[in-house]
Formats: sequence, structure tokens, C-alpha cells
Amino acid sequence: MGKLLIVNGSPRAPRSNSKRYAALLREYLNSGADEYNVTEKRHREICETLGRYDGLVLAFPLYADGLPVTLMRFLKELETYEAEKKPVVHVLVNCGFLEPEQNDTAVEMIRFFCKSNGFLFGSALRIGSGEAILDTPFVPTVKRKLKKFAKAVDEGGNKLLKARMPLTKKMFVGASAKFWEAYGAKNHITKEEMQTMKIEG
Repeated sequence: MGKLLIVNGSPRAPRSNSKRYAALLREYLNSGADEYNVTEKRHREICETLGRYDGLVLAFPLYADGLPVTLMRFLKELETYEAEKKPVVHVLVNCGFLEPEQNDTAVEMIRFFCKSNGFLFGSALRIGSGEAILDTPFVPTVKRKLKKFAKAVDEGGNKLLKARMPLTKKMFVGASAKFWEAYGAKNHITKEEMQTMKIEG
């Protein structure tokens, strides 16, 4: 495959985990790759350049079991893109849940978008525990899958991949609770205050 465009669909694009995953992906790609952050809001301009790309990688976090609104705005613009040559669309999605399957609905949303708008759907990498895994000793687990994903993207292939921390649910929940309690303490917020539904007063 020729040149690629990686679209970072995160609302926190410049300082997001999606940015970190995209940076790792670029290390493993044989193809050249440009990157666009949707927070720049240059959607029309970017869509008009798509003819020069063979592949489009949508990198984003899972939001409410679906796509972040920032990415949806880009897709709305992409819907109007008319050209004989359209890039193959690939998905790199991560979520804070342990199970990578939590990302399945978001992948299917992109697949439906492609089918409805004349784009070929390529490969997808679904990452569970994606908010944390890059800062743990388990990072080689996700790097191995990113290498496989990069190979599939380079070849324009159609693979469905997944990665996650090799932990039990009990261990993952316990580690998550400790992290958030420490984070709360750092900001002078108790565990009890974090557990309440009250947000003011």
C-alpha cells in the first residue's frame, strides 16, 4: 500500500492515548504516513487531499460504546467526499475496559459508514485496557498486535485484531481502584467523594 493518513479522532487529540498509539503504529508501518488531529477542525481541507492516500487509519477512543463526537463531525464531512479513488479505511480503537470486545460496536459503526459511502473497510485493532496498558510492563503485548495491524494496513488487508492486559477482571478492577484512589488523593478528593453522584455543593 502507498501513503497513509492517520486521523486522530480523540477530543484530546494532541495529548491523547490515540496519539501515542498512532506514533507507535508509524514506527511499524512500511508506508509513509501523515497525521491529522480532528481538533484542528480542517475537515474539508483534509478531505480534499484524500485522493493522494491509499489508506486511512481512524485512531480514536471508545466513547459511550461508540464514536467520539469529534470523529463523527469528521465523518460527516467525509460523507460528502466524492472521487473515483477512495482510501481503504482501517480502525485503531482503544477503551478503558479490560475487554477489547467492548469496542466491537464502534468498529461496526465505521464498517457501516464505509458500506454506505463507497469506502472499502480494511483492518481493525481493538485495544482493551487501552488507557493504562502503555504505562505498564504489559506494553509488549499491545506492541506485538500493533506490528500485526501495521502489516495488515501496509498490505491493504482485512484483519480483525485485539489486545488487552493479561489480567483477570478481579485484578484489573483492583488495580484500577488503587489508581483512581491515588489520583483522587493527589487532588484532595476522597474515595467517598468520588463515589457520590453529587457533583456540586
